[in-house]
Amino acid sequence: MKTVQISLNSIEKVKSFVNVITQFDNDFDLVSGRYVIDAKSIMGIFSLDLSKPISLNIHSDDEVDKVLEVLQPYLV
Repeated sequence: MKTVQISLNSIEKVKSFVNVITQFDNDFDLVSGRYVIDAKSIMGIFSLDLSKPISLNIHSDDEVDKVLEVLQPYLV
């Protein structure tokens, strides 16, 4: 598992992030404070405080580099 910080500070960024992340079969969790939600859930993402960076847990060992490459626009 790898954890990175991402920023989803606009509605367009959230929509494009979900579209990108759903291309992968792996599990992804977003962690904000005590809340942990599925990163593929657009409704779950909107329940978080998006004004500050969020931790993204990537539950994969083999595709981490590929995932980080497509997530480059969101990384903090």
